[in-house]
Amino acid sequence: MELEWLRPGALIGSIVFALLGVGMFWLSFVIIDKLTPYDLWQEIVEKQNLALGVVVAAMALGICLIVAAAIHG
Repeated sequence: MELEWLRPGALIGSIVFALLGVGMFWLSFVIIDKLTPYDLWQEIVEKQNLALGVVVAAMALGICLIVAAAIHG
């Protein structure tokens, strides 16, 4: 019984795809932050806007699902 995920090719591929997914998520989040008419960080952290925090969290999960589906194929 051989562990497939311990092979160097599989391990490097997993790391590359993980970094690619995180980079795509970060880029899409920055684009959405720039498209909104207000500063998301200030609104969520400083003004304690819980409703906006929930919407941004849902958006982040949606982006993550799309990126994961695109990478998985």
